[in-house]
Amino acid sequence: MCGLNAIFAYGAGAPNVEPGELIAVRDAMTERGPDAEGSWISADGRVVLGHRRLSIIDLSQAANQPMALAGGRVRVAYNGEIYNFRALRRRLQAEGRVFETESDTEVLLHLYDRDGPEMVRHLRGMFAFALWDEERRGMLLGRDPFGIKPLYYTDDGKTLRAASQVKALLAGGGVGGAPDPAGHVGFFLFGYVPEPHTLYADIRAVAAGSTLWIDAAGGRRIERYFEPARQLAATPAMPSAAPPPLDLGKALRESVEHHLVADVPVGVFLSAGLDSAAITGLASEFRNGDLDTMTLGFAEFQGTSRDETPLAEAVAATYGTRHRTRWVTGGDFRDDAPALMAAMDQPSIDGVNTYFVAKEAAAMGLKVALSGLGGDELFGGYDTFRQVPALVGRLGWVPGGAALGRGLRVVAAPLLGHLARYISPKAAGILEYATTYGDAYLLRRGLFMPWELGSVLDADLLRAGWRELAPRLALETTSSGIARPRAKVAALEMTWYMANQLLRDADWAGMAHSLEIRVPLVDAELFAQVAPHVGGPGAPTKQAMAAAPDEPLPRAVLERPKSGFFVPVREWLEGAEAGGGKSGGERGLRGWARRVYAAAWGAAA
Repeated sequence: MCGLNAIFAYGAGAPNVEPGELIAVRDAMTERGPDAEGSWISADGRVVLGHRRLSIIDLSQAANQPMALAGGRVRVAYNGEIYNFRALRRRLQAEGRVFETESDTEVLLHLYDRDGPEMVRHLRGMFAFALWDEERRGMLLGRDPFGIKPLYYTDDGKTLRAASQVKALLAGGGVGGAPDPAGHVGFFLFGYVPEPHTLYADIRAVAAGSTLWIDAAGGRRIERYFEPARQLAATPAMPSAAPPPLDLGKALRESVEHHLVADVPVGVFLSAGLDSAAITGLASEFRNGDLDTMTLGFAEFQGTSRDETPLAEAVAATYGTRHRTRWVTGGDFRDDAPALMAAMDQPSIDGVNTYFVAKEAAAMGLKVALSGLGGDELFGGYDTFRQVPALVGRLGWVPGGAALGRGLRVVAAPLLGHLARYISPKAAGILEYATTYGDAYLLRRGLFMPWELGSVLDADLLRAGWRELAPRLALETTSSGIARPRAKVAALEMTWYMANQLLRDADWAGMAHSLEIRVPLVDAELFAQVAPHVGGPGAPTKQAMAAAPDEPLPRAVLERPKSGFFVPVREWLEGAEAGGGKSGGERGLRGWARRVYAAAWGAAA
């Protein structure tokens, strides 16, 4: 896990790159890579690469970056891990290629030299990179299939700039600070900023599962090599032939084994949930008792059903891990809140739990930890997998339902306003937002409903942002062409909530403590095996996943009802609206959203 940055002055009228900008952007990401720093500037001053390194594989200085092939015809600055790099290296060596390090970075260079941009199709891992091709005088930006690792860029028509963080690009001084209305609307609508948008008009995210090429002539090409929705759409509702047999235990075991590849100790974030418990069980099969686990406990939940610590400790005992529980209090939250919000590269209503468990992992001396993130999306664990199809099925058939629902919402608004303490504002949109999967998903996952956005955003910014973001159309496009209801919801969850919130939160929260968080359940190879079965007869479930370890999970964990992971942010917020009623937690999240937005945009403004 590292931080990278790159600048390419490709336009004839573009000034040469300022070395000071390179250093300012690079060193704004020190937490991402405290072990080493590096930079390269081309002889003509038109191209630079910068890097901050967190050493995980090949800890020697020879593996520092930016790294180049002999003769300098290809150079790269790279963030992430290629889990199959040793197999790729063996194949390349069999073809006569000579390696000077034991790093996965050098494999990237040789693979590009052989296959060009198509090399990304051979990579199993999480990655983002900026690669300079001297012979073709062009730069290639690339990102892993699910977008686990972030990569942002800005292009003014003359100069391309890229970095692992939005804040790092801003630190260089070469990027404007004008708002992207769609990013601001997206944040209050979802609780995260949906890609490719950021809060800034000039900064965009490189799309997950894509590459972007730009050369000295200004020619550019964007290629999308992976989309989960596209793979899910490839399976019809009633396929003429059965999908390939799925050995789920083997597929999970293989993914976990790949994600354990490291030259430093690897731990596991362990909760009382099936995902992290199963990963702990599988990882223990490869580590023979040499495995660290850590769990968060909250004083507010101690002794209640929301206390994760007793069951997590039972899992740790079952698999003989070195376990530690980190108790977090409201005082810890208040003390860390400024640093936590500063670490958010873009505002998010989530990530608090990951921030504190990553802090504990780092205190234990770890640089790498596995997370169970992605299990609910892959195996249908969220209630959205039941609620969204049910909502569309029960109300979506009503002729003119959307228009009728809109009218009822407007008429009922004053009454619902008086009952807001007890009824969620979403209740007003049940009929209006029940006609399509995209709308029903927005109703379920939305933070502020569309008709409420005027209370938190300027009217002109809201109007422009809604038009550009077009969220209802974008959501519906994600699920269109997918036949099976559960697969529709899986596509929505993976493309929106998982990609824009969970994975991004894992990145910034881990990097705040120089910790690499790996996600074995968010793996393109695993997904390729599971996808044909999603939503079909005998589709793999969370219980099937939990049955994968050779040593069974404790019965209390297997039989525990799905409850989600709760963080008492509402109780911790100073002056929070802590009153009772159904919408108390919802109001708490909205208050937290306003706070992190103010910290992010207020600091920028």
